[in-house]
Amino acid sequence: MAQQATAQAEASGAQQTAPPATAPDSETTTLDEVRVVGIRGSIQSSINKKRNDTVVSDVLSAEDIGDLPAPSLADAIETLTGAASTRDKTGASEISIRGLGAFLSTTNFNGREITNGSGDRSVNFNMFPAELVNTVAIYKTQRADLIEGGVAGTIGLETLKPLDYGKRAIQLDGRGSWAEYDSKYRDKDGIGWRGTGSYIDQFEFANGGKLGVSLGIQALDGSDPEESMTSGSTWYACDGNEVVAANANCTEVDGHQVAAGAPYYLAPSSRIYRLKQERNDRQSEFAAVQWKPNDVVEVNLDYQHTDRNWHENRSDLSLSNTRRGITNRVVDENGVLQSFSGSTSIDSTSTKYDRNEEYTGGGLNLILRPSVAWELSTDLSYSHTLRQDTQRMTRLRANRTDINGDTVPGISSGTTGYVNYDWSKDGDIPGIALDPAFDVNDWDAYSGAARVTSRETDNEHTIRAGRFDMSYFPEAGFLTQIQAGLRAAQSDYTYFDNTVTTDYDQRNAADKAAIVAANQACRSPFPQDDFLKDGGSGNTISSWAYFDPSCLYEAFRGTSATGIDPNAVDPGNVDVVEKTRSLYLMGDFRGELFGLPVTGNAGVRWVKTNVRSAGVRTDLEIITNGDGTIRLEPTGNYQTLVFKAGNDKLLPSINAAFELKPELLLRVGAYRAMSRPDIAALGAGRTITVNNTENYTDLADALGGISAAGNPAADPLMSWNGDLSLEWYPNADTILAGAVYWKQFNGGTETALIDENFVIDGQSVTVPVRQQVTTDENSTLTGFELSAAHRFSYLPKPFDGLGFKISYNYADTDYQTQDPRLGEQVDAVTGTVIPAIVAPAGLSGFSRHVMSGSIYWDVGRFNVQAIAKYRSRYYQDFTGNAAQQNRYYGDNTSVDFRARYSFNKHLSLSLELMNLTNEPRVAYQPIYGNFREYVTYGRRAYFGVRYRF
Repeated sequence: MAQQATAQAEASGAQQTAPPATAPDSETTTLDEVRVVGIRGSIQSSINKKRNDTVVSDVLSAEDIGDLPAPSLADAIETLTGAASTRDKTGASEISIRGLGAFLSTTNFNGREITNGSGDRSVNFNMFPAELVNTVAIYKTQRADLIEGGVAGTIGLETLKPLDYGKRAIQLDGRGSWAEYDSKYRDKDGIGWRGTGSYIDQFEFANGGKLGVSLGIQALDGSDPEESMTSGSTWYACDGNEVVAANANCTEVDGHQVAAGAPYYLAPSSRIYRLKQERNDRQSEFAAVQWKPNDVVEVNLDYQHTDRNWHENRSDLSLSNTRRGITNRVVDENGVLQSFSGSTSIDSTSTKYDRNEEYTGGGLNLILRPSVAWELSTDLSYSHTLRQDTQRMTRLRANRTDINGDTVPGISSGTTGYVNYDWSKDGDIPGIALDPAFDVNDWDAYSGAARVTSRETDNEHTIRAGRFDMSYFPEAGFLTQIQAGLRAAQSDYTYFDNTVTTDYDQRNAADKAAIVAANQACRSPFPQDDFLKDGGSGNTISSWAYFDPSCLYEAFRGTSATGIDPNAVDPGNVDVVEKTRSLYLMGDFRGELFGLPVTGNAGVRWVKTNVRSAGVRTDLEIITNGDGTIRLEPTGNYQTLVFKAGNDKLLPSINAAFELKPELLLRVGAYRAMSRPDIAALGAGRTITVNNTENYTDLADALGGISAAGNPAADPLMSWNGDLSLEWYPNADTILAGAVYWKQFNGGTETALIDENFVIDGQSVTVPVRQQVTTDENSTLTGFELSAAHRFSYLPKPFDGLGFKISYNYADTDYQTQDPRLGEQVDAVTGTVIPAIVAPAGLSGFSRHVMSGSIYWDVGRFNVQAIAKYRSRYYQDFTGNAAQQNRYYGDNTSVDFRARYSFNKHLSLSLELMNLTNEPRVAYQPIYGNFREYVTYGRRAYFGVRYRF
């Protein structure tokens, strides 16, 4: 409409030789502003911002608060070229850029580093309301003034500045949410809701000063049910030649044996069917003040706060000994079991799980413009996240005799009893056929060894930072701006795990009575009738004996309190202080090179990182047996040790955009980037596992089973990078862009045996400790990306409102991440290599193919959009990446739909449908193709109304 109005005005003007005379007393006519809004407006804004940026970037922008076209920030980001998410029941979550894992990118909020509650470098985007964020950008090349930390790129989130917004606005937005799987439960949570309110205003003072304020609040409550079959996270390479005894676990083989030709097969510690019924709520408040007392001074103050809670009832049916009695094996060439028979104990575990995650952030920014040539800026920021998880778990185990003392059919020999089963890999979900004589739904059978566990974990992450920037703007010449600045930040991270476990032995009369009483008091019907019936083939178990989680826990404990000792010490705890100092110098330029107009920047950033990590070790006493052997006994005390490490890096960068034609740009970028290890992976704790009844020949032999909470000396991952991008902008609605890029890393990830000194009962000994390290071997990643957007404005009405946006990213890499247990292991001192049993993974989050596409239709007051997203299989490490084995996710395709109808400029209705294909999330471990997990969570719908004053 804006283009048509312009064309009509030009045509009208062409017929006139001179403008008509205006009478002195005639009224001036003010034309209404013509604004392009909706999906088309968002795409136009994104195209324009990408064109004007100084780096290779992709931007999603909304002109008005609440107009970001997605139900969450992560859902919005993954529509950008090269971005892909790890999807779960609430939609998109962590973001990978250009086939690189979330830990290889960094996220800034209003230009500042932000914390999370996971212990890694990624961000939980679900903590931030999409309605209160106006711009999401991915910077794929680096500038010297950007905070370091993004080998893959930098994600920038911005809220609007109230003075720059320039008008008063009051907006109310209410949405209802529906989760498909909630309808499967007998006790339904019902419709969820989300409400958002925002207020923006500006005030002018008599002295010429201006003040802008922006306030936003949001509250939500919704249901997040989930069904899955999963496996224990520890996998074993079992001897393929062994005839496993019926009452024994399979025997492991090592890398040397496999290298010599020994056959093997992969077996997990357990298999678990899991039912989750979850409710979550979130409360968020955002505020910003922008004050310009005069043309020299500008003050910006902003604040964000989010408090989110999860409440979950979980029931697990566990086959908890899946290495036991494995016979009749059919194994493929990769050691993957296709079918076998086994014997296992059976558990029904009920868990009451609660999580509270609270984020608080903000900052104060002061800008001084003493003249047109100078700008000085200082910024102080604070970001804090506290995530607290509480679990109350109660396990009841099937026994040879039930609660009445009668024999349980289908239970084989053993103190607590085992059930024979057959396992087959025939469908999406492996089929498990238990002995038909055993009734998995019989509450009476679960009378064996009970276990009650209380667990509280705290993740606390705080970043305090300050920066000073200075800019000089020359009056003329090739350089248009010279910037310099410094930044200092301190990141404090702690992880505390307090666990109290009580075992009940059915052979003890008092314990037996407690088990029987709890069993009888807490029985409940299985919450649904169609567990894992949607989408997945092969499943054979659809229900089991269900016990109410809260009732069962309180029946044993006598209270809902966890009984956790707040002063308990755990060697797995993490206490890290990371300090960074950085300086940069950068110049922006505009001129002509090679006969072409060019703009860009060049600079260098220096950054120094210091890490202080405190950890504990179990204090032990050496007991001499008198026969030349020793044994170790814990004293109940702990030794506290502090590790210190540091590094400094130089990060040069250059970006240039050549204007081949007014509508055709060629961008080039070259830079060095770094990504630090997950902060949780810098732990210094060391767990010494000993059996005080076992005898050892010497102290070094006794300390053979040490596991590390992390590696404080782990180096950052460094890369040299090059980008080349060609972008065509024929009109405001159209872009066609292609880019190629190259990254050279300083190595891969492997497990090293690093010698560490331990003092035990006054004796000093040096033993190797298994830790993950970044190697110094070179590896590369190459890729290309394509993106296009276009509106068919030349079609007859109403089809001229049709348009599309599509993007594709391809990448390939030879980067290697060895499996911590079954991968290659190297002695850091001698260089001795223990060969790998399983193939290494690549980069965490790396997908070879990532694609997103959408079709939209803007028809007056109505606009509709269909979005499809695809990413190929990828490896994703566990947070901290200290000891967990390599985990892979399969290909994933999701389809979403969005529609909005505007009655007028004030009132509009919206509908969003997510995961229309009910795509499951399928995981494999420790190699791709070896089943680990199948998770399904159904479709979701959001329907809303918005009123803007």
